[in-house]
Amino acid sequence: MPDAQTFERLLKRDRTITLVGIIALCGLAWLYIATGAGLGMSAWEMTSFALFPHHHPDETMPGMDTFATATHWGVSAWTLMIAMWWIMMVAMMTPSAAPTILLYARVYRHALAQCQLQDRFAPIGVFATGYLLAWLAFSVAAAMLHWALQRGGLISTMMMGSQSRWLSGTVLIGAGLYQLSPLKDVCLRHCRAPASFLSRHWRPNSLGALRLGAIHGVYCVGCCWMLMGLLFVGGVMNLAWIAALALLVLSEKALSLGRWIGRGSGFVLMVWGIATLLV
Repeated sequence: MPDAQTFERLLKRDRTITLVGIIALCGLAWLYIATGAGLGMSAWEMTSFALFPHHHPDETMPGMDTFATATHWGVSAWTLMIAMWWIMMVAMMTPSAAPTILLYARVYRHALAQCQLQDRFAPIGVFATGYLLAWLAFSVAAAMLHWALQRGGLISTMMMGSQSRWLSGTVLIGAGLYQLSPLKDVCLRHCRAPASFLSRHWRPNSLGALRLGAIHGVYCVGCCWMLMGLLFVGGVMNLAWIAALALLVLSEKALSLGRWIGRGSGFVLMVWGIATLLV
């Protein structure tokens, strides 16, 4: 049957299709962030390379949407800010999750070929959806913290970065300490060993794929949540900080020396935090 033959050909090309989908998703997410995430000005205008961002005064620029410069957010503002955080997490975290997603696609295809599964339509996208839902939960929490810090005058309304030496220093030192913590190490080991993770938590069918993706997402959140907190220091929409953190996360998870890169970054962040408190 033509339909069956077409389906089999697609299965054989699932790695290519999945990889193209990941690249397209990341590309669209980065484009959305770079163009300003609906905030009224591009991320390039909110990007700076200051070593101590809290020294820069908060200046509201023409064109910035009024909700972003107010302490009260309406429903549309909350929706936009949660979407901003979530799509930013998609842009930053999907590349480091790609090896696990691709391995899941391979394992699922093999299970289908061996007639170990009956659900031929348990999509790889369901696994990815479960992963991204974990980051959606994180994004809701991040948006709530964002609102609280902005309302308290601790982060700027335009650059969305720290205006407080104590906030900057505390977050930098806290992130550095977390990089060296046992919990970070446990979560990073799971993220760096996708084969072991899949074999340990595997469940069949669509619901199992969603659950498996969500579990993987929880480990990734546990691994990187404190690093994402650094965006409150340099600026939530600061492309320089976003790119640097994305590269650090990818290095930790994908490179053979990733664990030591993470530990080294922890010491750097602590020194940076101490310097921030002193200047």
